[in-house]
Amino acid sequence: MREIRTEDAVGHILCHDITQIIKDVKKGVLFKKGHIIREEDIPLLLSVGKEHLYVWEKKEGILHENEGAQILYEICAGDSEIIHGSDIKEGKIELIADIDGVLKIRRDALNAVNSQGEMMIASRHGDFPVKKGDKLAGTRIIPLVIEKEKMDHAREAAGKDPIFSILPYKKKKIGIVTTGSEVQKGLVKDTFTPVLKDKFARFPSEVIGQTTPGDDKEQITADILKFIEDGADVVVCSGGMSVDPDDRTPGAIKDTGARIVTYGAPVLPGAMMLVSYYEKEGRKVPVLGLPGCVMYAKNTIFDLFLPRIMADDEILASEITVLGEGGLCLNCDVCTFPNCGFGK
Repeated sequence: MREIRTEDAVGHILCHDITQIIKDVKKGVLFKKGHIIREEDIPLLLSVGKEHLYVWEKKEGILHENEGAQILYEICAGDSEIIHGSDIKEGKIELIADIDGVLKIRRDALNAVNSQGEMMIASRHGDFPVKKGDKLAGTRIIPLVIEKEKMDHAREAAGKDPIFSILPYKKKKIGIVTTGSEVQKGLVKDTFTPVLKDKFARFPSEVIGQTTPGDDKEQITADILKFIEDGADVVVCSGGMSVDPDDRTPGAIKDTGARIVTYGAPVLPGAMMLVSYYEKEGRKVPVLGLPGCVMYAKNTIFDLFLPRIMADDEILASEITVLGEGGLCLNCDVCTFPNCGFGK
């Protein structure tokens, strides 16, 4: 650090706070330590009697922490119109969501940047819903200054695409196929459908119909295909997905010709979940077989997948496999199911 005339300080980094006192009006920090002095700052500095300042000498190839944080923000969000950055504060920029949707993270790129050293990006979990105004991530470099070369390496490591994006929800037409002869015959009240309607109502959606084909495998298949023909964007089959010989639902879904992603998942509640996609003529319609726990448990695997389904975020088998760690709902005060996705 060195002393410099205030008029010569443009572009240099302030090494100490500058306080402004205006009697009966203000007493506070005018400029914080680390501030990069601009041309328009000079009159303000002189007005508080600062004719000389202690600054970090600006050197070629060396960036201030604020400049580094700005570069990290650009790596994270690019020129996104659905994410914006906070004001820089103490060398940190936060990413804020401008829409509701599902947060997507290029995890390899995130890890690549965080592996560079002297810089960090911390975020919430990806593949989970976020709301407009939510904080998504924070960025900063660790030291007060950093070599430009290191930030160039970070850009290269992250690749051309932004690390963070948000998939907006799309309005979906929903078809509900309620299986089980006990419901069809009126022996048991259907308490599943009201739960589903409530869950879908949290997103842009329209339930276009419900059928009760009982345990007739061929009829279940026909009902699914009829909903798709009628324009359904999502078809859910409720009534249970057990391996009981009387439960025909998994086989009926398979008989539609849908591509089965998984029948079973390492998540409790919800181990018997079936995820499939019916693909024809450019359409890709999720067809889901829901385990009985969806009817009575507050948080199940269905609640994990539903936001993604409503945002056209295709679910892959490899993504389901890794849900095992954190995939046990303990119904605790601080929710960790799965991987802290639901925070109470």
